[in-house]
Amino acid sequence: MRHFITILLVLISAAHSLYAQDISRQEEKKRQIEEEIALIDKQLDANRDKREQSLNTLLLTRRKMEARQKLIDRLDDDIASYNRSIADAGARIKHLNARLDTLRKYHEDMILSAYKTRDNKVWFMYILASKDLNQGLRRWTYLKNISESIRLQASQIQDTERELQEEKLRLENLKAGSVATRTERQKEKNTLAAEEKKMNSMVVQLTKNEKSLKKELQQKQKEVERLNKEIERILAEAVRQQNSGEGPKVDYALSAKFGENKGRLPWPVQNGVVIQKFGQTYHPVFKNLKMPYNNGINISSPAGSNATAVFDGVVKQVLVMPGYDQCVLVQHGEYFTFYCKLRQVFVKSGDKLSIGDRIGQISTNEDGNAELHFQLWKGTDKQNPETWLR
Repeated sequence: MRHFITILLVLISAAHSLYAQDISRQEEKKRQIEEEIALIDKQLDANRDKREQSLNTLLLTRRKMEARQKLIDRLDDDIASYNRSIADAGARIKHLNARLDTLRKYHEDMILSAYKTRDNKVWFMYILASKDLNQGLRRWTYLKNISESIRLQASQIQDTERELQEEKLRLENLKAGSVATRTERQKEKNTLAAEEKKMNSMVVQLTKNEKSLKKELQQKQKEVERLNKEIERILAEAVRQQNSGEGPKVDYALSAKFGENKGRLPWPVQNGVVIQKFGQTYHPVFKNLKMPYNNGINISSPAGSNATAVFDGVVKQVLVMPGYDQCVLVQHGEYFTFYCKLRQVFVKSGDKLSIGDRIGQISTNEDGNAELHFQLWKGTDKQNPETWLR
């Protein structure tokens, strides 16, 4: 019984520990989402008079709504977790109550039995009536252990009562947490509904400027095509030189380290949110209109932000591209990273970089926020940067 109780207590402790860890992870994820929403709000508040009918404002607002929906989903997970824990705590309390009733019944029976045979003469007569010495020793041992068994039963009752009270308190805390989470979820839902209404109004306003938006999109298409062709040309030449032995040798050790860090690379900005994703997307206003294919991602950051190296490497080239200002190509063995839309560059070709080194100051867009265009390639194969960044 002692071993069983010890194992049971260890299992309960482990379960509570895992629950605490799960809650901690959930809280950390919620904190990250809330920080992203706060960062977007900060960018939206900056130069608000310039951005009422801006496409970037729409993209930021949509991104904020996506983040808020993630927060609501996280709160839904929390509520589900609370419900499971409340059900488990209720079952545990029911089990403890049943166990306590059984322990008390056995304890009462033992006390009553001991009371009936409380006269020491009866005990001695019981032992003396044994058939042989072995039976006498067994009877003596049995009688000797009665008081110890009673004390053990009493101790188990006390432990169970204490555990029951702790479980009841835990249940009350869980219920309070569930109510608070449901309140928070409703608040976020109301905020999301207000943001959606505002976004729809923004879409209506932007739709009125269809001509200028489509003209702007055509110009952007040309700029993107020029950038993509130039980057593909540079990379093809770099790979050709490597294969022919004309250029410097590939640092395969650095390549391996870079590859091992997939999903763990630091972001190329200190604080930012992705407003244009990798690959083919559609216009946020005109749903049937394809946006230029994005070989990287666009990250919106507060004005004055700097682009920083995501890994150790060497500056391969610095170039200027229409619509993208200055661009810096950094080589990491077989891998390459591009940092575009830089108004000022702090590096030159041949410079060795370490993780976190400043590459340049990011240009500001029409809304007054910094916007970095970032690409990541393995040789001539484009990669989705979001799968590489932590």
